[in-house]
Amino acid sequence: MRIALAQISSTPDPQENLAEVERRTRAAAQAGARLVVFPEATMCCFGVKLGPVAEPLNGPWASRVREVAAETGVTVVAGMFTPSGDGRVRNTLLATGGGVEAHYDKIHMFDAFGFAESDTVAPGQEPVAIGVDGTAVGLTTCYDVRFPGLYQLLADRGATVILVPASWGAGEGKREQWELLVRARALDTGSYVVACDQADPTTLGREHGKAPTGIGVSLVAGPRGEVVDGLEAEPGLLVVDVDPGHAEKVREQIPVLANRRF
Repeated sequence: MRIALAQISSTPDPQENLAEVERRTRAAAQAGARLVVFPEATMCCFGVKLGPVAEPLNGPWASRVREVAAETGVTVVAGMFTPSGDGRVRNTLLATGGGVEAHYDKIHMFDAFGFAESDTVAPGQEPVAIGVDGTAVGLTTCYDVRFPGLYQLLADRGATVILVPASWGAGEGKREQWELLVRARALDTGSYVVACDQADPTTLGREHGKAPTGIGVSLVAGPRGEVVDGLEAEPGLLVVDVDPGHAEKVREQIPVLANRRF
């Protein structure tokens, strides 16, 4: 399976970000990707009021992403915000195209490092996996990567590839934690973990601010925990080939899912 990671830096303007989704999706399709992954908060960067930005899954923003996916023939996964019904929003991954139509609402809220995502974002409840060309692909978002149980559950349900769109917060040691956690979740499950972060906004002359706005360093970890490939801080498009069959062989050799007791 050929997967593209579109490491972009979202702005507060959903239409501007939508144009970037289209541009990067077309480039991914031209490179032969069957799946293109965008970061968390692709629709709009953190650090602004999300309520006025949020749209339902049948709204104009998501509908245009669907059109782009249909036009290019690839599956697109991108982070957006949807209304929650309680005055907050949901941090949602839209997965569309290539016979896929699904969404995942982020389960674990980023209430850490002095930031309280749960003040404005309602948590999801249900793990989600999609099927891309016969391969089960799990969906997770950013802070989820600190919770191995979710990844093990997705692997139990057959996912050999697990996505992690993110808008990782900057700070001391945060790059090391990001890389370590992505590789650890791959080892925990014998999966490919495909982690697409927001590009570091400072590479474009902007500031991080107090909200988590990304550090770049998108990467793909293999089922033995190795780094298959990755990017640095700047925006970019990374195209990687993964072999779900290899993940299944690694699970036979290192059966951590079958051997675990708790």
